[in-house]
Amino acid sequence: MGIQRLLQSGFGGFQSALQKTYQKILREKESALEAKYQAMERAATFEHDRDKVKRQFKIFRETKEKEIQDLLRAKRDLESKLQQLQAQGIQIYDPADSDSDDNGTTVTTAGTQCEYWSGGVLGSEPSLGSMMQLQQTHRGPEFAHSLIDVEGPFANVSRDDWDAAVASLLQVSPRVSQALWSNTIRCYLIYTQETRAEMQTFIQTHSLRLQRFCEGLGHFYLNVSFPEEKAALYAAERRQEIERSSVCVLLLKSSVSSCVVEDVEEAFVKTPDSRPLLLYLRTGDRKGEKEEVSTLSPSTRDLLERVNKADKSAKLKVVDYAGSVEDGAALIFTQLERIIKQELLGLELEESGGVEEREEEDSGDMLWDLHDEQEQIEAFQQACSAASRFSFQKYVDQLNDMVAAPPPTPPLLVSGAPGSGKSLLLAKWIELQQKHSPNTLILYHFTGHPLSTSTDPVLIIKRLTVKLLQHFWSISGLSMDPSKILEEFPRWLERLSARHHGNIIIIIDSIDQIQNAERHMKWLIDPLPANVRVLVSVNVETCPQAWRLWPTLHLDPLNPREVKSVISTECVNSDIKLTKDQEKKLERHCRSAATCNALYITLLARLITQSRSSWTLERTLQQCALCQDTISLYRLGLKVVLDSLGTDQEKHIMKELLCLVCASHNGISESEALELFPDLSFPALTSLLHNLERLLIITYTCGLIRFQHPQACEAVNQEFLDGGKCHGSYREKIIRFFSEQLKQDRVTWRVADELPWLLQQQEDQSKLQMSLLNLFVSQNLYKRGHFSELLTYWQFVGKDKCSMATEYFDSLKEFEKTCESEQSMSQLANLYETLGCFLKDLGLLSQAVAPLQRSLEIRETALDPDHPSVAQSLHQLAGVYVHWRKFGNAEQLYKQAMEICENAYGPEHSTVARELDSLSLLYQKQNKYEQAEKLRKRSVKIRQKTARQKGHMYDFALLKRRALQLEELTLGKDSADCAKTLNELGVLYYLQNNLDAAKMFLTRSLEMRQRVLGPDHTDCAQSLNNLAALHSERKEYESAEELYERTLDIRKRALAPDHPSLAYTLKHLAMLYKRRGKLEKAVP
Repeated sequence: MGIQRLLQSGFGGFQSALQKTYQKILREKESALEAKYQAMERAATFEHDRDKVKRQFKIFRETKEKEIQDLLRAKRDLESKLQQLQAQGIQIYDPADSDSDDNGTTVTTAGTQCEYWSGGVLGSEPSLGSMMQLQQTHRGPEFAHSLIDVEGPFANVSRDDWDAAVASLLQVSPRVSQALWSNTIRCYLIYTQETRAEMQTFIQTHSLRLQRFCEGLGHFYLNVSFPEEKAALYAAERRQEIERSSVCVLLLKSSVSSCVVEDVEEAFVKTPDSRPLLLYLRTGDRKGEKEEVSTLSPSTRDLLERVNKADKSAKLKVVDYAGSVEDGAALIFTQLERIIKQELLGLELEESGGVEEREEEDSGDMLWDLHDEQEQIEAFQQACSAASRFSFQKYVDQLNDMVAAPPPTPPLLVSGAPGSGKSLLLAKWIELQQKHSPNTLILYHFTGHPLSTSTDPVLIIKRLTVKLLQHFWSISGLSMDPSKILEEFPRWLERLSARHHGNIIIIIDSIDQIQNAERHMKWLIDPLPANVRVLVSVNVETCPQAWRLWPTLHLDPLNPREVKSVISTECVNSDIKLTKDQEKKLERHCRSAATCNALYITLLARLITQSRSSWTLERTLQQCALCQDTISLYRLGLKVVLDSLGTDQEKHIMKELLCLVCASHNGISESEALELFPDLSFPALTSLLHNLERLLIITYTCGLIRFQHPQACEAVNQEFLDGGKCHGSYREKIIRFFSEQLKQDRVTWRVADELPWLLQQQEDQSKLQMSLLNLFVSQNLYKRGHFSELLTYWQFVGKDKCSMATEYFDSLKEFEKTCESEQSMSQLANLYETLGCFLKDLGLLSQAVAPLQRSLEIRETALDPDHPSVAQSLHQLAGVYVHWRKFGNAEQLYKQAMEICENAYGPEHSTVARELDSLSLLYQKQNKYEQAEKLRKRSVKIRQKTARQKGHMYDFALLKRRALQLEELTLGKDSADCAKTLNELGVLYYLQNNLDAAKMFLTRSLEMRQRVLGPDHTDCAQSLNNLAALHSERKEYESAEELYERTLDIRKRALAPDHPSLAYTLKHLAMLYKRRGKLEKAVP
């Protein structure tokens, strides 16, 4: 026993020693790990500090280089001015030796005052010669030499002309008709009792096809009509709808009512060129027997004569028919379908009448959502329109001074209380910058409702990055990974800013509304490149503390004079006269900061002048005096609109509609509202929305009804939703609505935008997963670039990337079992390809191969091994092999894809250029620079040629829409600005390959400039040069030679001998002489 106790005690001591040793080793390990982590943190900090110092040094160096270049440029400009003055016979004396007045103004020998720095030698608006490289994928100083050597009158451009052209053409001019930039195709139908049957048959039988067709392309379609017997009650709404309409259709037989005459006068006589017009004239009875023209009533005949006289451009389409109602409605549908496809959406029709399949944009793997861009354009337009009510000049001047400050400059902060006019100021400033500084590249983003898509930081930064890259026509290397998008944006900004001759200004409105703004906008804290400025606006109450140190422009409340001006303007427009006592009451009321901001005063003025209110003016003023902030004033506005409605049903619909808008992700469309409320007629809906819009409660953005301001949304929350507690029931109603569409296989962008988000808000994981596994929903989100949104939904469901990939693949296999027709197999191949690209973007390369390979197999089997879709699959597979660095496999696939494209489209097609670019980049990775450069040059030549033939930038329809906007702006009096717009229109029509229209507008520009500026002005030389280039393109060399010689004559007299524009004119003229065999003239 003693031995046993001895052994036990010895073992216990040994065990205790081991435990102590173990604890000691563990502590040492923890200390070592802690030291390691500290070292890693120090290394990371060092790396960050080193990068920051390097960036600061680079910016310092660039700043100094820019200052030197500016000084040299100023020196050259001064020398040029001196040479011009001397050429004009004016001798310049040294200031020390000459007489001068007290102001120090130099006096010439003729005794006239002379400003060295006044005026400019040449406007920077775009010319045809500066537009030909708009479609180039490669751009920058490293490629300048190879591009200049390309033959042709449009190949040689200056960088300044290039930047001016890009900035001018890609930035939309403000204040144009809403019909030109709305996402809704609004068909305004004007009919009589005699043609009601055709109208009803068209709506019931044919309009659904137009609606589905437009939905498939991401647009809304809406029939707009007012019953003849009630039309007089909706006079204001009819005028507004005609102004907003995309196309007007007039259905006539023999007689017309006064309301029909009014609508026809507005749409067909006063503004016949504002939209496409269609006239359906039933000239016989329903049995098809022709009637005599004399059956037309005198008023109808007179109306038709006025319509015919107003149709100076012969754009009116006439359907003269004497058959059955059904056939007449079918004819209306056929014509309307053609108008929508060709004139409104810019689609190309085949000879058979079908739509030619639109090629995908040659933009690599870049995914672009036109709805996001449309939303931003409309937000900017609306802010510009609202800004015209206020005078922001002092703030504009301050912003100009802040932006002009020497670099490095931190972001500039525009702060103010909610409703103080920050968005309006920024829109006004952007508008002025676009007008006066066309070389400045402006990228802007206006945020909307805090939970809407417009506040998603990844989508915002992706959009800004893509816009930046598109201005330089270089999109390769852009990652779609959300974290990398945020991380890489400052690098893209730094890289591309070095290639831009001019400033780049980034403007983000209401940046504090962005989700996790401080975390996702860290790049704002880093030093900005020398020629980059960032302007952001914030609510003064929610501005992050770290940003308060930036240079700040604070918007003060309106002063009494400005308040009186806004209210007086509204009263004058509404023909309302306030008494002196009422004016004093308003003045006393609008003295606090909360009651004299821009939004409060505008809303107050609208309430006072609300014509349809059942309240007296005195009662309205008394109730307004009780509202001490904007939200309470909005709640009063809601009560005013409710009281103006005639029935309880209308009041109920208004409450329900506003609650649905409040509960939705991005809003509700008018067509959706009509489906959600079957008893609601269109005239009642538009009347309600007209009143709500006038009181600044709702607005239309991207075809959706949304709240105009966050305060309006909050007012609805408080008034109808018990502070937001009732959102769930309204979300369920929208979920049921879109789920029903999903059952009908109507997977539109609206279903993809709303349904997953609503299910996430309702925390319904199972239904959310089911909606995501509807492959067409996920495909819609992915193809529109809502990559981060899709990942967020899967993370909410609790699936990681690998699990998500497995779910998708299994779902696709199940879907494949139901595919039998060729169309369904083609859809299946597209879904497999989308999944493969999605997984590739996620970095799951091994899992991406299987769906891409399956897509290839399906296309080879169901279509043809040489079908262009097969080339697309090969291209995507090659991209995976490039990531794996299996360059041999990738090269083989790229070459195979290029061979298929050449056989299908010819050797000079954009898809061939895409494969050439891919091969060129592949060879660069392998250091095969000679082969890469050879392929790149061939790609450049193809892109130049396709740029002339196709002429679309983001999309052919957008280019046509831009041309329509500019046509709207040229309807005024002669002016230099109008002539500039005509010149730009000529360029745009040239890009659409419409040379006849281009010639017409360029000729009008020249004639107007000669009238306004004189025949020897340099702007006239630009128009002459553009016309010469156009004639040269059409091989009308004799006319081109004469125009080039006139251009040269003006520029020789007006410009310095070494001016670039003069050099380009000489070169083009020399090339033309050479082409015509006049070698003695071509030699200098």
